[in-house]
Amino acid sequence: MTTLREAVDRYLAIRRSLGYKLKIEGRMLGQFVTFCDARELNHVTVAAAVEWATTPEGADASWWAARLTVVREFARFQAAFDARTEVPPTALLPRTADRCEPRLYSPAEITAMLRAARRFKNPLRAATVETFIGLMAATGIRTGEAMSLDRSDVDLDGLLLLIRGTKFGKSRLVPLHPSTAEHLAAYQARRDELCPHPSTAAFFVSCAGTRLNHHSASTAFAHVLKTAAIITPAGTTKPRLYDLRHTFAVTTMANWYATGADVAHLLPALSTYLGHISPATTYWYLHACPQLMTEAAKRLEASWEEPS
Repeated sequence: MTTLREAVDRYLAIRRSLGYKLKIEGRMLGQFVTFCDARELNHVTVAAAVEWATTPEGADASWWAARLTVVREFARFQAAFDARTEVPPTALLPRTADRCEPRLYSPAEITAMLRAARRFKNPLRAATVETFIGLMAATGIRTGEAMSLDRSDVDLDGLLLLIRGTKFGKSRLVPLHPSTAEHLAAYQARRDELCPHPSTAAFFVSCAGTRLNHHSASTAFAHVLKTAAIITPAGTTKPRLYDLRHTFAVTTMANWYATGADVAHLLPALSTYLGHISPATTYWYLHACPQLMTEAAKRLEASWEEPS
């Protein structure tokens, strides 16, 4: 009989052959199989799926729901091959339809983060985390995109980043401001000095000389937030690395409004820069940020008052 791990490998192979990357899902399912092996379970049960999904105590309910969704999708597949498979009902730990309201960082908070990153005792970790946060804040690229950058993808002379195989399977070029390129060049020199023989072609490396991953980045960011004394007010979402991307988008649009630019015509360019599939996705930031919604309303009111 096929083991649960073999079944997961087959499931991932089939879905990846259809174009899905499933990096995070693959890691989660591997962890779930290890969880089942420890309990001598060779098929999916609802009880095991829920227990595993809610294992990270204190995690956000949406994260529990996301973990259970990954197991549910695999269970639906596996049920066709193993009649013992139990598919967790969708009513268990349901995911909310609304997108999480982003935490928008002020310039002072971003500066505090960069200063806090420099305080890591390990010099390579300090340089990597500071530059990683700085790049996300300056360009708005996704967390995974920054981690996936190889050295050959960073053209400092041409002031360009090559973002390969993005969220929607496309690649794009991201222009760099000269000041951002200077900081990347400084990191590059420091990285090569501290880690002359890395085990990866990645631009951002960990203390072990490997590619920076989500776990190490999230752990470092949590430490940065604590050191920078950036707290979470009651009733608001926890600060995330990804919110640097939201902050970039909102700041860009706010600056356009402040200078009287034609935001409607500029928005497609921002969508392309961010790697969104359409401006409609970028327009979500209007609803996510009261300041932007206010500026948009002012524009609309002004157009109504203009004589026809």
